[in-house]
Amino acid sequence: MSAVRRKFGDEYQAVGPARSGARRERQRFVDKNGRCNVQHGNLGGESSRYLSDLFTTLVDLKWRWNLLIFLLTYTVAWLVMASMWWGIAYLRGDLHQVHDDTYSPCVANVYNFPSAFLFFIETEATIGYGHRYITERCPEGIVLFLFQSLLGSIVDAFLIGCMFIKMSQPKKRAETLMFSRAAVVSQRDGKLCLMFRVGNLRNSHMVSAQIRCKLIKSRQTPEGEFLPLDQCELDVGFGTGADQLFLVSPLTICHEINSKSPFFCLSQRSLRSEQFEIVVILEGIVETTGMTCQARTSYTEDEVLWGHRFLPVMSLEDGFFRVDYSQFHATFEVPTPPYSVKEQEENLSLSSPLNSPVNNNQTRREQVCSLDCIDIAGEKNRLPFKLQKISSRKEELPTRTPRMSSSNTEKTCSTGDLLKIQEISPISDGEDSDERIQLKALKINAKALTQSTVDLKLQKNPPSMCALEMKLEDNFPAKLQKMNSDRLS
Repeated sequence: MSAVRRKFGDEYQAVGPARSGARRERQRFVDKNGRCNVQHGNLGGESSRYLSDLFTTLVDLKWRWNLLIFLLTYTVAWLVMASMWWGIAYLRGDLHQVHDDTYSPCVANVYNFPSAFLFFIETEATIGYGHRYITERCPEGIVLFLFQSLLGSIVDAFLIGCMFIKMSQPKKRAETLMFSRAAVVSQRDGKLCLMFRVGNLRNSHMVSAQIRCKLIKSRQTPEGEFLPLDQCELDVGFGTGADQLFLVSPLTICHEINSKSPFFCLSQRSLRSEQFEIVVILEGIVETTGMTCQARTSYTEDEVLWGHRFLPVMSLEDGFFRVDYSQFHATFEVPTPPYSVKEQEENLSLSSPLNSPVNNNQTRREQVCSLDCIDIAGEKNRLPFKLQKISSRKEELPTRTPRMSSSNTEKTCSTGDLLKIQEISPISDGEDSDERIQLKALKINAKALTQSTVDLKLQKNPPSMCALEMKLEDNFPAKLQKMNSDRLS
């Protein structure tokens, strides 16, 4: 026995010599048919509470007990009332003067217990054959007749009402509400989801149908408290309204597994060692009777299929949609990652170069800013001496810098110096035409630098200094190109 438990776990037990490895049936909290496997014991003095709500107690009883109580109540009531009528006749002496035509009895033609019993049945059932009747000379008989009428009405209302409520209970309506035998785990819209299917076999609709899911799993709190059969809510679209069903055709209910889901750490491997139960509760109003109906089922860890999907059951016929319930429980395998959502998110964060998107954007902007500043400084050193003098003279002018946010400052860092170069003040009349030509060339140079910086931000790949220098020299006039060539030589 111990060897079997070490090999297969506690879910296996020895049934007999020939079936030592047979697996016992998984103990469910809720059966597949919706019955709850809970029994209340050791009530002690609390059992009297059932008698305080006798009507509900009778309705909750099984049918065989209800029928037995129904028959016994009417039989005992009839026998007691018949005995009372016979007692009145006996005490008045009516039984000894049956054949005296001048004697007026309390009840005519009642001379033994069977005749008294028949009189009660005729009166209670309002049959009234006319052979047995009560006379006006019997006041005690009139009082007993009134008591019989009141008691009969109370018994009829109680027992017939109990039987009617029990027969009209919508429990049998739940028999025509179907749940899939197994639940599946697969991807939907790029997210890992737990799914199962529900269906309605009747043409009458379930008004205001709503579905809820509970996860039943034992756990231990950080304080060391053990919680057996702890209940946890599974979100099946409460926030989006997806839990409100229009159940005219089979629907697939979906629970998205995310960081808020209790299945956040569930993977295909850990599913084999987990022990849990998913209880599904479908509620709605029966359209024909207006009574609330509730259907229940459950899925254990053995009934959750990883990497499966339900087969479609809807098809378009000539003028209507047809549901094929032969494929209601059928599934097929689909490619599904065997990892949990937590493991997938961790792998995704490790594969990215930077953990935070904010730091990523800031680092990228800092790199672009530093490269732009290096390019501008390098190009300034390669300009002719006169152009460098003009640029330094412009930089000495006082400028007003508006207050900007950090993000705008980072974006304009690479182009700030270029805008300064472009906004050169007008040249005085004393300067010669060579300076005007050089100023024009400097504007072209600044425009080229701005265009190169834009390309640098879009491509996120800084161009080499050599390529930038060649591009600038191509935009220079012939005179400046000659000056640069002489300076470099």
